[in-house]
Amino acid sequence: MCILRRTGIIRGMHGMSPRTAARILLSNDDGYSSEGLQVLADALEPLGEVWVVAPNRERSAVSHALTLDRPLRLTEMGHRRWALDGTPTDCVAVGISHLLAGCAPDLVVSGINLGANMGADVHYSGTVAAALEGVILGIPAIAVSQQPDTSWRFDAAADLARDIATWCLASPLPAGTLLNINVPKDPIRGVRLTRLGVRRYTEGIIEDVDPRGRQILWVGGGQPMWEATPGTDFHEVSGGYVSVTPLNLDMTDRELLRRLEDTRPTWLPVEEEPRA
Repeated sequence: MCILRRTGIIRGMHGMSPRTAARILLSNDDGYSSEGLQVLADALEPLGEVWVVAPNRERSAVSHALTLDRPLRLTEMGHRRWALDGTPTDCVAVGISHLLAGCAPDLVVSGINLGANMGADVHYSGTVAAALEGVILGIPAIAVSQQPDTSWRFDAAADLARDIATWCLASPLPAGTLLNINVPKDPIRGVRLTRLGVRRYTEGIIEDVDPRGRQILWVGGGQPMWEATPGTDFHEVSGGYVSVTPLNLDMTDRELLRRLEDTRPTWLPVEEEPRA
């Protein structure tokens, strides 16, 4: 059994300075060599023990895929640093259930992603999926993404991620919940709490032919069209604000569930006794 010192996690907590108190598992979907991952790892080091388990190559848009049809190869890249030939979800599962078995991390952090993950894109994102896997395995988690920029400087996003990670360590998130953070291009005007926005792509499939004249299809063509609704992640990020959106593992539509229970559609059997 591993016992971590959990006092004095953040500056000002009980009048103490930060010290090695927490264990953080860091992953991403852009791959181990991504600059965003390395900058974030450095930023989190003052909070405690940072373990990195990331894909050995880019695995963007793989969503919550698990590798079940072949074995995985884990390569040590340095002290507490590992690359895995699997998905972001594989990385977090291996990190928690294998490398850190018996001494679970206090927090899972995923990022910094090269590009935003807002609205419905969270369902495709390997970055968000890595954080979600942490939540499924009972560990609080945050996902951090940054809007495309010509300079691709990650310092501001990493500093903010460290601040939010610090808060999460001192004030644990509710079970089944993660924070999805999206950072705009510089200059950053502030931070806003948001809900998921709505986007649609103008055209989703591009048809072409290969050099041998055979038909090929590219998924993901066209530019996304966002609904400019105040309070949503896209709206606030487009205005220069960092969006912080709480996401819940429970995807149940409770309003529809209650309506179905009240209206009892014909395909729903009549219950003989009310459920407890």
